[in-house]
Amino acid sequence: MPVRDIIRDKENLHTGTQAGAATGMVTPAELAWLLAAVAKGDQAAFERLYTATQAKLYGVVLRILRRSDLANDVLQEAYLKIWSHAGQFDPARASPVTWMVAIARNRAIDVVRRRTDGSIEEDAEAMAVAGDNPDPLAKREMTEELKRLLACLGRLAPDRQRMLLLAYYQGKSRDELAAEFDRPVNTIKTQLRRSLADIRECLGS
Repeated sequence: MPVRDIIRDKENLHTGTQAGAATGMVTPAELAWLLAAVAKGDQAAFERLYTATQAKLYGVVLRILRRSDLANDVLQEAYLKIWSHAGQFDPARASPVTWMVAIARNRAIDVVRRRTDGSIEEDAEAMAVAGDNPDPLAKREMTEELKRLLACLGRLAPDRQRMLLLAYYQGKSRDELAAEFDRPVNTIKTQLRRSLADIRECLGS
């Protein structure tokens, strides 16, 4: 079965519990082994890798794109790239999930940049996600715009930086942030909005 067909056949797992359960059953070492097998053209290994990780990657791209149709398209493109570039994965430099998330996230951000109907805040939120980027491969591919983003992010107070990254990279809810920072939910919302506006202003200067 062609790899694209494998991806399409499994798209109905994006919001289900089966994929989430599969992810918990596969260790990073097993994911690294699966990537090594995928690099050799093993479609069965690719199918298991997809089932084990697609819920995580879909969540990342959906937070950035805010549209399920776009997220589905980006997810498919990301896994096609994972299939074709699996041989480039280096377990000494990043975990399997970090490496795959970077591929999916970068593709989603490319889509955001091309969109003309998104709001300024949505674009800023998507770029904020890119700021927390520990993957060396992704850093090498970083555009000048993302380098500027990191510089702008660095101008924020440390707690505001952390709040943004927790919200848009780790997906923490406003209630969770309120508990972690010991602040009212409305205050969290205001501070996030102001931080995004500050980053946007910095990028436009």
